[in-house]
Amino acid sequence: MDQLVKSSPMEFLKAASLRRLPTSKWSLTTRRQTWTCTSCLSSSSSSPRRFTTSLPRLSSTTDLPTKPYYVTTPIFYVNAAPHIGHMYSMTLADVLKRYQSVLHSRPAILLTGTDEHGMKIQQAASNKDMHPKQFCDETAEQFKELASTAQISYNRFIRTTDTDHIQAVEHFWFLLQEKGLIYESKHEGWYSVSDEAFYPESQIEKKMDAFTGEVFMASVESGSKVEWVEERNYHFRMTALRERLLGFYGENPEWVVPAKRMGDVVDWVRNHLTDLSISRPASRLSWGVRVPGDASQTIYVWVDALINYITAAGFPNWQPGRREVGGWPADVHVIGKDIVRFHCVYWPALLLALDLPMPKKVLTHAHWTMNRTKMSKSLGNVVNPMYVMNVHGADVLRFYLMFEGGIGNDADYNNDNLLVKHKKYLQGGVGNLVSRITRSKLWDLKEIISRSPRGRIEFPEDNLATLPAIVDKHMENLDPVSALRAIMEVATQANALLSEIEPWRLKKSTNQEDHDLADEMVCLAAESLRVCGILLQPFLPTKADQLLDMLGVLPENRTFKNTELFSDTSYGVPIANPGKGREDSLFPALYQGLQAAEEKLRTVKKERKEAKKRQRKAQRGKEVDEWWKPEASGEQS
Repeated sequence: MDQLVKSSPMEFLKAASLRRLPTSKWSLTTRRQTWTCTSCLSSSSSSPRRFTTSLPRLSSTTDLPTKPYYVTTPIFYVNAAPHIGHMYSMTLADVLKRYQSVLHSRPAILLTGTDEHGMKIQQAASNKDMHPKQFCDETAEQFKELASTAQISYNRFIRTTDTDHIQAVEHFWFLLQEKGLIYESKHEGWYSVSDEAFYPESQIEKKMDAFTGEVFMASVESGSKVEWVEERNYHFRMTALRERLLGFYGENPEWVVPAKRMGDVVDWVRNHLTDLSISRPASRLSWGVRVPGDASQTIYVWVDALINYITAAGFPNWQPGRREVGGWPADVHVIGKDIVRFHCVYWPALLLALDLPMPKKVLTHAHWTMNRTKMSKSLGNVVNPMYVMNVHGADVLRFYLMFEGGIGNDADYNNDNLLVKHKKYLQGGVGNLVSRITRSKLWDLKEIISRSPRGRIEFPEDNLATLPAIVDKHMENLDPVSALRAIMEVATQANALLSEIEPWRLKKSTNQEDHDLADEMVCLAAESLRVCGILLQPFLPTKADQLLDMLGVLPENRTFKNTELFSDTSYGVPIANPGKGREDSLFPALYQGLQAAEEKLRTVKKERKEAKKRQRKAQRGKEVDEWWKPEASGEQS
């Protein structure tokens, strides 16, 4: 008791929390083959392996293609189903990729995928009484389905259970070990299972659960619960790279976007950097890649996960001088703000350790909230993107996420706001404008475009002429949100000017000057649609193509170079039917709120259920009738 009184409060909390995290029923000692995938077991061999080159050989340096633009999403943890935040990361990366590939005709690679190792996966699978690989297979399919439905143009969907990735992780470990950057020692500290990370004591605080009243220790950074853990494992000499990291940040002050998060990164390295624990005892964490040569340890999940970016780029099979063929270094890593430390401290430290090139930029976006509250399954305010897309379509949700999404600050998801933005910018803006221009029988659009009359109207032509450069600058600054808003502003201005000049009224005039002014307005409106439609392709892949088809813009005339005003005079005959009414317009009206949609779905389900009941009842009646027939009962007439 005297010893307890003499201990500091922090020491008392450590003692109270000190314990081994419970070993899963799928423990390594009893079910090693069950828990470890076949390719993971290769790391248990007595000596690390080197890997041979398997990429196609090029005959000479002149055969080397241009480095493709390479953008990545974070690989998503499969301990739960995908949500709106996952789709936001995917869509940001997809817009950046499409902007390069579709508009600038540059080879581009988009990598996305799933992070499938670690304690959270082990526990989630155990809670469902499933083998971890089976659990990962099922959840990974949900993320693939999300990517497909959201029209994410990924080139590879990587999984950390993929054989080539596991080999890359093992080889990376071998190289670190060869450089003397790994050592074994006892590690103790505050560990968060939720974050899969240790936190220094300076980053720990006492918190209380508002619902249960439970008092617990938590990470200041993430708010996640932590527990005191003591164990022997391997460490990465990250402190040896402190000065090189700070030097890199100093030479590249705009490496992290937005810039305000760079300050947090520098502060962490300068004041909180420690050597990194990069393995866990297999007795506690058996689902993962084993340390080469030491099957009693499992490689830390974040080291495993981060290496995926170079796995997909061909590591470790890079031929001398041809590393860029696979895209590395990445042009942009797109990540959420909650994983900045892992990507902007741990990852560059690991790359510096092996003298590998750094990614060129890291785009760190903010989160989505609901009613200004962080989305949480326990609060029931998590938005299911699949449901929204099934009701409204992928392009509508992509538009809303890109238009309202936060890069520097969190954005609040609101169904009513989605409807308002759709009606103002899509249905009543671009959609209304294309209907007005392509459906009218008062003018011949092809004939007007071939002449391209101009000179009378000054606004918004100036804005329209500078729009491509404005959008290009925003995209260069990794700000697709501002780029999209600039596009929609020009479309809105063009629609407003069309309403003001009323070419349909002028065309009924007997005055030739009125006819000329009407033709110029129609031409300017059509040019606004054409330029905006080309620039919208990365954001709204399906609807932008449909818009350009309605205008009759040829597929080969849809690149950035074609956004110069009046540079294309060949369009004007629709490739796709522009429709006749509201329901077959480019952007039909949405349901008046998701609640109305939900009510409609409930009504449909109820009607189907009642129809099945009637069908079963009718079938039973028929069976009774059949039974009472003389033939069925055996009676003779």
